[in-house]
Amino acid sequence: MHKLNSNMTEGPLFGKMLNYTIPLILTGVLQIFFNAADLVIVGQFGASKSNAVAAVGCTAAITALMTNFFIGCSAGSGITVAHALGANQKEAVHRAVHTIIPFAAIGGAILSVLGICLSGPLLKLMDTPENIQGLATVYMSIIFAGMLPNMVFNFGAAILRATGESKKPLYFLTIAGIVNVLLNLLFVIVFNWDVAGVAVATVIAHLLSAIMVIVSLIRRDDACKLSIKKIKIYSEPLKKIFRLGVPAGIQSSLFSVSNVMIQSSINSLELTFIGVVAGNAAAQNIQNFAFATNNAYYQTAMNFAGQNVGAQKYDRVKKITHISLAMTAISGIIIGVVMTFFREPLVSLYVTDSPEAVKWGMIRMVYICLPFAIGGLMDISTGILRGMGLSVFPMFASIFGICVLRVVWIFTVFQIPAYHTPQCLWFSYAVSWILTFVIQYVMLTILLTKKIKEQNKVGEVQNAG
Repeated sequence: MHKLNSNMTEGPLFGKMLNYTIPLILTGVLQIFFNAADLVIVGQFGASKSNAVAAVGCTAAITALMTNFFIGCSAGSGITVAHALGANQKEAVHRAVHTIIPFAAIGGAILSVLGICLSGPLLKLMDTPENIQGLATVYMSIIFAGMLPNMVFNFGAAILRATGESKKPLYFLTIAGIVNVLLNLLFVIVFNWDVAGVAVATVIAHLLSAIMVIVSLIRRDDACKLSIKKIKIYSEPLKKIFRLGVPAGIQSSLFSVSNVMIQSSINSLELTFIGVVAGNAAAQNIQNFAFATNNAYYQTAMNFAGQNVGAQKYDRVKKITHISLAMTAISGIIIGVVMTFFREPLVSLYVTDSPEAVKWGMIRMVYICLPFAIGGLMDISTGILRGMGLSVFPMFASIFGICVLRVVWIFTVFQIPAYHTPQCLWFSYAVSWILTFVIQYVMLTILLTKKIKEQNKVGEVQNAG
């Protein structure tokens, strides 16, 4: 029998949050493993080696740009379910679940059409080197063809996590990840499909994970049970999903815009083209494993805060904030230092035929990994604010602190001849993380103080009565 709210609103927090976070970290690592397996296998066994690594890697910013809006909406979906669970509103949970799944399918279908049509033009717009444009277009087109199951899994997993179940998505991705790797090897080594092979393998893995998450929801016996016959888009949960999810989606998309501009700037540098692009792609993929930990802490903070906001327990939200910040800072420092120390063997795992690419990958890792913990603190402040039902403020904070700052940086600091380097671009990440975290943390502190005071006044009135 499934517990309706997984007891996030009662008892000690640290142990529960840690147990909830660890499967999320492993899940995030497995998701990134899909793309990492693509890069490693085409780099080791593909026909075009570094060109294939560069082709697959340079699509990441565009793919994120196009998918992050719906990924942000999945966060809104999770908060909607978490609030209803915390308030013990079973009918609201039922309506939310049966709205979220068709919304995810529609979003995935839209992304497939847009991605297939726009892959080539967007890659050209980003100044992608001509000798890898064809490979990159093939890879992107196939990945977007399978976007529907990808979205269904992400939204379905958001429902499960909102209930407190962080392990099932891990199990599903473990199975899908193993299938992905085996198919990568088959399609690249045996069939010689190169980048097309790794893309097809990834799509099949996404399809498998989507099927498993849907079956899991169908088999539940609580308010989150999914009934295919009862799937319907209800207006009330849809409005809340849009209210909470659209600002998060816009924030994620605009976040990606700045990354696309940075990728375009890297593509345009008059250096050994493929060396910089391939090295940047390899390092970025390695760092994504680290960012998976930040995302796990972010989801923990958001869902725990969401359920406790639904239960009107703001004192626990404050404790959740402090615990989340501490865990993120400690793990971020450790991960950043370890990745920096082992940067050469890590990058060399991806790139086997270009010392120049290895060199640039190692340089990027120094600039991104050492201040990595600051990015995690920024994510926690975003997650808590969203869990409290505020999505517009973190959107504007990120637009200013991340997007505007990086765009201004590209058109000012980066244009100075002495700073017209990849290092200058990579340094902008740390600066933008610091600014955004400070803005959001100040707002979060003010809001929590206000809510706790209001809660205490209500308690005093009740006690006096």
